[in-house]
Amino acid sequence: MDEEKKIRNLISKGEGLHLDFKHSISDSKKIARSLAAFANTEGGKLLIGVRDNGSIAGVKSEEEYYMIETASLMFCKPNVEFSSKKVQIGGKYILEITVEPSQSKPHLAPDNRNIYKAFIRVKDENFVANKIIVDYWKRKQKGFIGIKLIYNDVVETLFNEITENLSITKSQLIRITGIKSQVANTLFTNLMLMEILDAEISENITRFVFHRNYIKDIEQ
Repeated sequence: MDEEKKIRNLISKGEGLHLDFKHSISDSKKIARSLAAFANTEGGKLLIGVRDNGSIAGVKSEEEYYMIETASLMFCKPNVEFSSKKVQIGGKYILEITVEPSQSKPHLAPDNRNIYKAFIRVKDENFVANKIIVDYWKRKQKGFIGIKLIYNDVVETLFNEITENLSITKSQLIRITGIKSQVANTLFTNLMLMEILDAEISENITRFVFHRNYIKDIEQ
């Protein structure tokens, strides 16, 4: 399959977890959020010169490339590595930017107030990852040995809530049990590292659910 067919097939799938369309680039900081989000999640592709509806707008590839390079080098901390490819479609050029999932996360980028935050990709949008997710990334990257989990009333309550309601938020656990915020952060982080819990992230809230591996274990 030639490059044009590959790109058309990609475009036909629409934007999602691993794919983002950009008509053009006017702000390297905004692109930095997309680069960081892909690197922090599962990787993905930016197709520059493609409208939201999938139609081809085309780009001036050199200008667009330098904007992306600026986003990576100046507005991602640490830098996000990417590869680029220019593809001609119907007489117009688009720029395909590929970002692999990073081993050095979290990558930070400036939000709308120029405060550096860790972004994460959820479906076809980029959201700010909360502190629990960031702590989980950092500890997983450094490696961890022998997490000790004491099955106390708080843990029992957490498990019961998820069993009954399928998920729980940090604020719900604090309200029910009265534990401090930092204690809740550490508990959720440890349970994620142990693959007992997983996080479901949206724009306004992060919910914690049982990890698929833990579900398999208790079903056996």
